[in-house]
Amino acid sequence: MKKSTTKKLLVALLAFVMVFAMTACGGGGSSEGGEEAAASGGSGDGTSITLFNSKNEIQEDFENLAKVYEEQTGVHIEVYYSQDTVSAHLATKYASKAPYTLNMVDAKDIYSLGKQYGADMTGAAWAEDTDYGISVDGKVLGFPTCIEARGILYNSAAIKNALGEDFDPASIKTLDDFKAMCDKLVAAGMEAPTAILKPDWSLAAHYLQQVYEEREDPEAFIQDLYAGKADLMKDEKFNALMDTFDVLKEYNMFKAGAISAEDELVHQAMSEGQDAFQFGGCWEWNDLLTYDYNGPVGIMPVPQNVQDDYTGKLVGGGSKYFYVDGSEYTSEADQEAAKAFLEWLASSDEGKTFVSDTCGMVSPFKSNTVPCTNDIGKVVKEYVDAGNLVPNYDYDPDDHYSKLGIEMQKYLGDQCTREELAAAIQNYWASTTPVEH
Repeated sequence: MKKSTTKKLLVALLAFVMVFAMTACGGGGSSEGGEEAAASGGSGDGTSITLFNSKNEIQEDFENLAKVYEEQTGVHIEVYYSQDTVSAHLATKYASKAPYTLNMVDAKDIYSLGKQYGADMTGAAWAEDTDYGISVDGKVLGFPTCIEARGILYNSAAIKNALGEDFDPASIKTLDDFKAMCDKLVAAGMEAPTAILKPDWSLAAHYLQQVYEEREDPEAFIQDLYAGKADLMKDEKFNALMDTFDVLKEYNMFKAGAISAEDELVHQAMSEGQDAFQFGGCWEWNDLLTYDYNGPVGIMPVPQNVQDDYTGKLVGGGSKYFYVDGSEYTSEADQEAAKAFLEWLASSDEGKTFVSDTCGMVSPFKSNTVPCTNDIGKVVKEYVDAGNLVPNYDYDPDDHYSKLGIEMQKYLGDQCTREELAAAIQNYWASTTPVEH
């Protein structure tokens, strides 16, 4: 059952005191349909800029942060969100000659939209405080919002409840270890220890993506795919990860309707401890809190029987980047106002608290010592600090996750063989246009 929480109300109250009766960041909200949603309110000193936020779960948080910023600086920020594809949505804004001042996009978009329209932020103080900024052609264009990582989510409480003992994720080093744990849970009465999210972005942009990332030279491998030279059925990493996927399928509590199970059911099962394991990432924290959360839920590397340089590591890095619009449609004054906001977001107490506490995200900035309130994020931060993140590969074609997500869904639903999946992946890459970067 869903439940309400008081945590963010407390955060809002504390922020209220800090900024002298200003409205602080509240709970995460969302906009309906594909229409844009914007924060309202008048501008203080006459300066007004727009911000496009592509993280639905923090829309309301950003709107409230904008109110705090306006109260402090007099600069009004309208915060927008759209359910449309980021690149397509921003393309319409440029076509109408009305782009946002600040744009939150995926890393790959910095190399296209940011490269074409982004204002140079070289010399910004925040750029010296992070290892995750993006530079293109010698210009600093991408401001990192947070660090996100992927792996196997686990519910410690669910495992302890079933087995009567604490769960040590470090004990799962191989796929054989993982399968043995699932068998142990089944024997203890947990009928189905795993669950799998069905969306194309989860299956293709996150799980399949690791086939490209967990190797010495991801770029060379991608170029082989483009050239039609890669043979996935003979590729050790592809088979290792698909072996793990097969085990996740075997114990899937939604196995009977794997490609029809709603995300909410999968999140509820993990949140309430109905199952023990699910592939995912730290961005799912807010989804888990929607239910009767019985954790902690942590994250561990995807177990594989192949032991290599990537064993014991999560895959991840900077996630969601801002670029400042430097086109003819945005004045220099507004560009400077946008840059000032990003500096404030990275360095101010309010900005640091917003990222790590209110939103529960892992900060990409070294000076941010505010503890992350996200149970999954706390574990991710440990991997970050230990240097145990395999970098993201950010240069997939725009239709990669939608087209190959369909193929992964077929495999999830036992509608194709591994050989057919491999052929579909190879055919996709061999027939698409390489991404410039």
